[in-house]
Amino acid sequence: MSGRIFKSTAVVGITTLISRITGLARDMVYSQMIPVAALDAFLVAYKIPNFLRRLFAEGSFSQSFVPVISEYKVKRSHDEVRELIDGVAGTFGAILFIVTLVGVIAAPLIIFAFAPGWHGNEDKFQLAVDMLRWTFPYLFFISLTAAFSGVLNSYGSFVVPAITQVIMNVVMIVFAIWIAPHTSNPGVTLAMGVFVSGLMQLLFQLPVVMKFGLFRLPRWRPAAEGVRRIGKLMVPGIIGSSMAQVSLLLDTQIASFLVSGSIAWLYLADRIMEFPLGVFSIALATVILPGLSKHHAEASQEHFTGTLDWALRLVILLVSPAAVAMLAFAGPLTATIFGYGAFRAHDTLMASYALMAYSWGLLGFSLVKVLAPGYFARQDTKTPVRVGLIALGVNMAMNIGVVLPAKYFGFPYPHVLLATSTCTSAAVNTTLLWRGLVKQGVYKPRPGWGVLLVRIVFANAVMAGLLVWMAGDTAGWLALSPLHRAGRLALCIAAAAVAYFAALWISGVRLAQMRGSHA
Repeated sequence: MSGRIFKSTAVVGITTLISRITGLARDMVYSQMIPVAALDAFLVAYKIPNFLRRLFAEGSFSQSFVPVISEYKVKRSHDEVRELIDGVAGTFGAILFIVTLVGVIAAPLIIFAFAPGWHGNEDKFQLAVDMLRWTFPYLFFISLTAAFSGVLNSYGSFVVPAITQVIMNVVMIVFAIWIAPHTSNPGVTLAMGVFVSGLMQLLFQLPVVMKFGLFRLPRWRPAAEGVRRIGKLMVPGIIGSSMAQVSLLLDTQIASFLVSGSIAWLYLADRIMEFPLGVFSIALATVILPGLSKHHAEASQEHFTGTLDWALRLVILLVSPAAVAMLAFAGPLTATIFGYGAFRAHDTLMASYALMAYSWGLLGFSLVKVLAPGYFARQDTKTPVRVGLIALGVNMAMNIGVVLPAKYFGFPYPHVLLATSTCTSAAVNTTLLWRGLVKQGVYKPRPGWGVLLVRIVFANAVMAGLLVWMAGDTAGWLALSPLHRAGRLALCIAAAAVAYFAALWISGVRLAQMRGSHA
């Protein structure tokens, strides 16, 4: 089983890697060409539909849709599967259209809700409103794209959905470099690029789904059994599956009261953190959800727990060194990726501090991505809601009880505390999700965890020591040419990877063992 999943994860990971590379290139263009104050406004206008996308499309909708369609695939006819997809596309498409229309009309209220600290800055506030009216329709396009991605994933097609992510990055790079600079309002033009990219992603996937014979025309069918079940599962899942995004947006609200640039620093640090999260953790979660749903539909508990155990081991083995590297090498990473043009040395330093604060949360975010499917595959959305609310409460308590007082008393880096509260929330979420699966008897850890963790800690310690020695001073990296920075960074990362995997090998870990499975 896991040999096939490992291969599928590798395929999705590679295509997602391409997406993340082009995404970083896109953000590099943003940081170089847009002043930090204007970048703050654009990022808020982009974050709002992007947040809703992750909440509905990549969060509760995907986690509710994939198990149901997997069950239909196992137990129903091809025509019934197609009717379900037609009904979902028509029903949820209509709802999304209404939400989008409301979002465009109510843009000033939404910006005030998400960035209340800007209310006294009329120019920045109005710029964000104008941008949001172009970026909000992205939610409609990308949510339908995510629905079709779920269909393709359920039928074992992972490459096209992963490649689709590249389209937005390419479109936004084109708009940022060749179109926006030649217009009277470059920021709003960049927001138009978000609209265009969403439309192009939908048009890219639609023919592929139709070729599979799984979609004809969208139909309004809210009373259909499958559509109602998906909707019922979505309601609690909206909170339970995407608490990390809620936490990040709460950070944005608080950050709007902080010094100008805080939103950009947190966003760019988060983008570096999301690179390994998207390349591996989200790819793995995407691949295992249909398999877990299938095992549940077939009542194969042994395969279910085996798949989950294997995925958890793989996440810790491959994600923990990325987290350690971001902590030990934050300055060079930030300087090499974003430290150019309008992004000054001070901005680089502040973003690197945010990255250090985010680093340890990477493992928590990644484990949530793998643990949550253990609930959603069984169509249990209530437990993640309860867990998510607790985690959200922790985040809000830290923001109000720690971050705001720290700003009031003159702490120089309050945005670092925002990142820390988000990571703490993710840790709480992970712990409670894991404990719930074990307590319910759904997941039974296989033997060998203790030895594996000791070996991973040893390998990370060896790698961290090497990275700290190679890092040097951030100002020294900023003094280098872009090509010199990139070359030096590549060599350091390669050396760290060799050190980590060599230490694993010396301690007795063989990666070939991770490809096998008891499931």
